[in-house]
Amino acid sequence: MENNIAIFSIALVVLGYGYFSSFLLRLNISGPMVFAAIGILLSPVVIGVSQAHLRAGIVQIVAEIALIVVLFSDASGLNLEKLKKEWTIPVRLLFIGLPLTIAATVLTAKMIFPNETMLYLVLMALVLAPTDAALGKAVVTDKNVPEKIRSSINIESGLNDGIVFPLLITVVAMIVSDGQEQGQNSGWMAYVGQQISFGAIIGGLVGYLGALLAEMLLRKGWMESSYQNLIPIALAILSYYLAEHCGGNGFISAFFSGLFVGNYSETFREHIEDFAESEGELLILISFLVFGLTFIPATVNYWNFPVFLFAALSLTVLRMIPVAISLIGTKFDLSTILFIGWFGPRGIASILYVLIVVNEVHSIKGHETIYAVITVTVLLSIILHGLSAQPFARSYGKSHEYLQ
Repeated sequence: MENNIAIFSIALVVLGYGYFSSFLLRLNISGPMVFAAIGILLSPVVIGVSQAHLRAGIVQIVAEIALIVVLFSDASGLNLEKLKKEWTIPVRLLFIGLPLTIAATVLTAKMIFPNETMLYLVLMALVLAPTDAALGKAVVTDKNVPEKIRSSINIESGLNDGIVFPLLITVVAMIVSDGQEQGQNSGWMAYVGQQISFGAIIGGLVGYLGALLAEMLLRKGWMESSYQNLIPIALAILSYYLAEHCGGNGFISAFFSGLFVGNYSETFREHIEDFAESEGELLILISFLVFGLTFIPATVNYWNFPVFLFAALSLTVLRMIPVAISLIGTKFDLSTILFIGWFGPRGIASILYVLIVVNEVHSIKGHETIYAVITVTVLLSIILHGLSAQPFARSYGKSHEYLQ
């Protein structure tokens, strides 16, 4: 009965938001804001319609499928030919700004939460490192914002989750290893190496061969157009399960599969974009509902001033200062640096990473503060970036027309 109510509620939310989405966007109310709010409303924190928890089977299934789609579609959207021409800013953000952000997050967290273990602080920093352009959608879609800035923010968001994930599974393996008996934990490095390498190789092969076959069948006219949106997503799921079966990491496999599909076939890159903007968008919005339904009740009792302080720092100085350092020498003005620094929202990747982590380590017990920080940071990001995206994009675009 409880599951029926939850499904019924999701259907009502999708219908309600779908009917009034354009009107709500004019009020700067985004889809993630609406779905997260409904999740909180349905959770035990408010009316308690659903008692879903972080390790519930349906929650884990939604998280796995959503993360496969996110990693695959993000990677497929990375046009490597285009990136060769516009690599300067994204490379600075990813290989200077991102490591500095992770390091600054760990050091600051150790000062604010001295009782937490270093491994869990690193875990928190990695979970909060990926950015989510969807939370500030207007920034990457508003044509008034200079194309170079939009593209840089979008590429950063598309790549940083794939860069961070191998580091994340390494830390998770170390945490799980520490919890095992001595003598059972010496093989975690080999395990991580196998997960990353097998995942990348299998994903690359599935993506390349799948796109090659699809292009050949398209030229022969053997493929119905209605299936062209489904083939890439089926390849994503296939790459995930093949990698898992062969001892690799399925999520890394999905990322590399998307990278090969998107760069081998422009036709299928467009179909993946179509899927991501419709069915994929629905899956992501449901993930935000799951966030409100499960994360908030699981951590709300651990929200306190240090948690809110760190969340605020994570969204501002711990992101903006590394971005500013990474952009030294670009001749961007201060407002551009602040604009890029502010629009590093924490959203879907952080949510899905936590669900995957909890499934691996089996509990948040003993480290509730870490999960509370992640929850509050994502919640604040949903609200603040959702409210600020359109007005900031409009204002910035008008004052920086000369960059077009």
